[in-house]
Amino acid sequence: MRTRPLDPVYPVVFIDAIHVKIRDGHVANRPIYVAIAVTADGYREILGLRAGDGGEGSKYWTTVLTEIKNRGVRDVLMLVCDGRRRPAVI
Repeated sequence: MRTRPLDPVYPVVFIDAIHVKIRDGHVANRPIYVAIAVTADGYREILGLRAGDGGEGSKYWTTVLTEIKNRGVRDVLMLVCDGRRRPAVI
């Protein structure tokens, strides 16, 4: 459920996309975007899981992370990703 409120702080958040074959009239590879957090108590929590239409791009990840922020997350101490894309300059 994408409206569930989340904790304000997560020590670690993992983000990645898994490419799977999905049949929707025809078989195509589609990314499944996954955001998993470790809570302050040490438990794993799924923050988001959704099927995308295109590649694993920064625009889509911005949408996913903005949605997580809008659900109440204010701070992430460490964001873990595979780094396959060139990071944006901050």
